[in-house]
Amino acid sequence: DSAEASPSVVFENIERCSPNCLQMLLENISGLTVDDDFTVELIPEINVAVATFIKNIDTEEFVKKCSQHRRVREFKMTARLLELTQTIKAENLPDSISTDYLTVYFESTRNGGGPVSDVQLFPEENSAIITFCDHRGNA
Repeated sequence: DSAEASPSVVFENIERCSPNCLQMLLENISGLTVDDDFTVELIPEINVAVATFIKNIDTEEFVKKCSQHRRVREFKMTARLLELTQTIKAENLPDSISTDYLTVYFESTRNGGGPVSDVQLFPEENSAIITFCDHRGNA
């Protein structure tokens, strides 16, 4: 069911492809424009990038196209849908942050949020784990 497919695609083994090269490659494969139609977030610590589509596309079909693309194979990258989750970790939070503030922030539809069922604060790490009532709340 494509309506439930994640708008985000994970690219693994990205070390052979520079950030600019990756963005151009994704534009070439999708026919879309970075920033206008999708964003790319690099997570260099684990050699991964996540492309999130703002424009509504069939991400399952896009993953198939990527897997068959000659350049993606040359770079030995893999592509898969980012699994939907009910829990996220927020990091680098200010010392004075409260669970109430985080709940209201992540429930804001303007911030892409939804109903929050739980917030666990970890002040020693300046982080929190936010659990949503369903996975649509953290698109």
